[in-house]
Amino acid sequence: MNASSALLTDLYQLTMLDAYRQSGMTSPAVFELFVRRLPRKRGYLLAAGLQQALEYLESLRFSPAELDWLARSRHFDRPFVDWLADLRFTGDVWALREGEVFFANEPILRVEAPLPQAQFVESRLINIIHFQTLIASKAARVVTAAGGRTLVDFGMRRAHGAEAALWAARASYVAGFDGSATVEAGRRFDLPIFGTMAHSFVQAHDSESRAFLDFARARPEGLVLLIDTYEVEAAVRKVIELAPVLESEGIRVRALRLDSGDLVAGSRLIRRLLDGAGRQEIGIFLSGNLDEYKVAAACAGGAPASGFGVGTRLDVSADAPSLDIAYKLQAYAGRPRRKRSPGKATWPGVKQVFREIGPDGRISRDTIGRDTESLSGHRLLEPVMSAGRRVTDAPTLDQIRAHAVDRLASLPEQCRSLDQPLPVTAAISDGLRRLAEEADAAVAP
Repeated sequence: MNASSALLTDLYQLTMLDAYRQSGMTSPAVFELFVRRLPRKRGYLLAAGLQQALEYLESLRFSPAELDWLARSRHFDRPFVDWLADLRFTGDVWALREGEVFFANEPILRVEAPLPQAQFVESRLINIIHFQTLIASKAARVVTAAGGRTLVDFGMRRAHGAEAALWAARASYVAGFDGSATVEAGRRFDLPIFGTMAHSFVQAHDSESRAFLDFARARPEGLVLLIDTYEVEAAVRKVIELAPVLESEGIRVRALRLDSGDLVAGSRLIRRLLDGAGRQEIGIFLSGNLDEYKVAAACAGGAPASGFGVGTRLDVSADAPSLDIAYKLQAYAGRPRRKRSPGKATWPGVKQVFREIGPDGRISRDTIGRDTESLSGHRLLEPVMSAGRRVTDAPTLDQIRAHAVDRLASLPEQCRSLDQPLPVTAAISDGLRRLAEEADAAVAP
């Protein structure tokens, strides 16, 4: 898989480029990326993926091998293929900062570039920002449910491919997870990685106690033992018996991991056994097909867990596996453009999101208006690229994460509900409404 290939696009992007080229349509265009409506039970979304989107734009070009394939594919003539050899992104980009919260219809990224360039990047930009925003938004809900307990992304093995696994680890870390089990994510994004043990390790030994000893001696730091391969209570008692032996060797058990069964009842049993043996320092880590609802239920049910491993349902955003995300033309050659399809109408022109914060530090109002308007609140879209190059150094992942923590804290309480959230509905400025009327009149049949 070559995720940086310029051919990672839809065919119609290339067919439109060929038509634009032949028609001489290369004037400046404005496209905006936004989510039309929030998924069910989502009170907000968390923007993520901007750094990968900017990397894509900066490096956009067709390799000789890709151009050769296009020429041989017989979809396009040689003049168009030769024209593609010089295609680069030279435009400007404005975007929400990664880690910003946003709501339906609010532009989260704006591209201003010659029409062929701005058009061509649509598919990959949606692909990049859609997935990370989807997972970051899901992960933020898990963070809310966990109430400060340790959270680790466990989802690589069931993620939809290698890129999805890596980006899920990154996006969940941005949203407040403590790290991931995916090793390559640790290398690529410099985020913390965590590992325990599998049931197969225990099964491969002739005794559970021997498995615990071997693993502890091989991996003494941050030791977490999996105790539900056979019978939980018996396994906990074995750990209690082995703890003094390990301590004599300078090894301390950090936590026991429970991965199956009734997690609330099971964790209570484990805690009772550990406390009865004076092992209050050993924590309990829960995993097993978890999501924000199961984490919230475990916490509400009194599960004495110090942390959770959240995997499949996070990395595929099981309850809301897609966003109604779009990238639409808003202006061309200096004139506003507007789509009027039923249920998919857009607001035209170059826009900005103006956010007002109340005395309590929470979002009180968002307004979508023209970029040239002076409205109350601070502007969310910031310049991030000029003439095809970033305008500032890329923030670190920890800086992005810190911003996400701060912005999530600004959400009104009604947005945070897991079951019945009430999202903020952005107001539309009078100036933008008038511009829409002008755009409609200009193309009225």
